[in-house]
Amino acid sequence: MAETKNPPLLSIGPRVHKSPFFEATLRYGATAFTVYNHTFLPASYGDNVRDYWSLVKDVTLWDVACQRQVEITGPDAFEFIQFLTPRDMSKCEVGQCQYMALTNQDGGIVNDAILLRIEEQRFWLSPGDGDVLWWAMGVAVNSGFDVKVGEPDVSPLQLQGPKSPLVARDLFGDWAVEIKYYRLRETELDGIPLVVSRTGWSGELGYELYLRDSQYGDALWERVMEAGKPYNIAPTSPSTIRSIEGGLLSYVSDITIDDSPYVIGMGQFVDFSQPGDFVGKAALQKIAAEGAGRRLVGIEIDGDALEVPNEEFWDISVNGKKIGHVTRCAHSPRLQRNIGWANVASEYSDIGSKLIVDSPSGDRGAVVCEAPWFKPQIAIPDEMKV
Repeated sequence: MAETKNPPLLSIGPRVHKSPFFEATLRYGATAFTVYNHTFLPASYGDNVRDYWSLVKDVTLWDVACQRQVEITGPDAFEFIQFLTPRDMSKCEVGQCQYMALTNQDGGIVNDAILLRIEEQRFWLSPGDGDVLWWAMGVAVNSGFDVKVGEPDVSPLQLQGPKSPLVARDLFGDWAVEIKYYRLRETELDGIPLVVSRTGWSGELGYELYLRDSQYGDALWERVMEAGKPYNIAPTSPSTIRSIEGGLLSYVSDITIDDSPYVIGMGQFVDFSQPGDFVGKAALQKIAAEGAGRRLVGIEIDGDALEVPNEEFWDISVNGKKIGHVTRCAHSPRLQRNIGWANVASEYSDIGSKLIVDSPSGDRGAVVCEAPWFKPQIAIPDEMKV
């Protein structure tokens, strides 16, 4: 069989969305894209390890307009939001964000999302990769709730890294370093309408800038890059390495529709005491009583440094028996170790359990370990607030 020297080109066409920042990412050197939520997402600017160091030392800007927002409004908007998730959302105030899992009738996770409560009865769901819009519209049809589900003209950028508060302060003023974690504020920047939240998928200090009018995409990008120059800002893609280190899970990889919240260590977000019903309640009660049978665990993998993260699940075995798979893995430059996440049978999930990973380069030993390796950075240092 002849060897394929170059991968085939993919012809996609207009069915894949281009973000309002797409042309800017090309100008600033994006070299590879993936498709996420039917939208182009920059996957590399040429050196992902270099960009990792920019994220953990300085500040980075990401085009994540692929986080296509799902807007839910109407007289019953809150009740409908509560119906979608097992997490009790009653304490989520206007101007607050909450992490939530969306479950189906079997207790499987349809997606995980950040919920933004913009107004009393206006919510945005900022989801992972998956058709949350269509799922939410389908659930609404016969739900009996008076709601409208749609996609607003909203496109997020992520400003992430330890120096991100300095950039945000220069852009927006002192409130940007005083706003609490997982809070949001509606604002403008040079007439550009925005929602700014203290959230992100980096494990570092950071913000999400939700552009509310796509015509300003290029102007917003350039404005942020200009403000970031004194702090060595770099345009990057979301960092797979840093997200693995910090336990920031990825939908379709670390989380699938076959996983309940109990599998991925998020059982604390399932609340059976809330008065209303929610999708998957009976199934989750059964899983809670019987046990999930599987767990997502952190692992360290032996052998030479992994050159690139895994592109498919790698089988995991014990004594020749398959007991799970690696969901994501990579070489951590800070730890100088191969680390990752694995979905394994519960009996092999204890810290110290020895595993065999079937990697493309051959079998590698692995061990279940304490994870995440670096806890998320939350508190903005007081010296940045002066």
